[in-house]
Amino acid sequence: MDEPNVVGDWQEYDEHAGLRVRVHQLEESEPPRGRDDAAEGLTYFRLRVTVENRGTGHSTIHLEDGQIDVRIGPDGDSAFIDWRNSQFIEGFDVYPLRRATAVLYAAGPEAALGQVDVQIQLRVDDEWADRRLWTGGIGLQDGAPPTGTCRDSLARQVSNFLRDQAAEEGTA
Repeated sequence: MDEPNVVGDWQEYDEHAGLRVRVHQLEESEPPRGRDDAAEGLTYFRLRVTVENRGTGHSTIHLEDGQIDVRIGPDGDSAFIDWRNSQFIEGFDVYPLRRATAVLYAAGPEAALGQVDVQIQLRVDDEWADRRLWTGGIGLQDGAPPTGTCRDSLARQVSNFLRDQAAEEGTA
């Protein structure tokens, strides 16, 4: 995992030709089968993870609990994952030009949801793929000017961090 992706970006897997994945639709949303009692006082959100096959053969995909890690806030606290309401990809054959999507419901303190990091480790044909990281936030546009400067500032923070890391490696 060399650099984080912004939520919505596709990430291709070099080790699995034609396979790509993205975390998207990160938004505040109540779970369909009701709230878990353990999430009392927390704000629910939903995210989708889509795996797409642009290759020539099919791949068997697994994206289950334990393969998705969601961290929130500046300290990277673990989000509450509602396994009962979430939908995973369990041994699904993704054929060329097809997609499979997992839907994950999670919750956390509303103040911490401005920064959400999602790490995915996909299993393809019984082999573990490299971990990938996406970063985003809930409600970035709420209260922001219509130009979307809050989203821009998150992307700018990620870019600045990556530029600083590259500069440190270049001087070492």
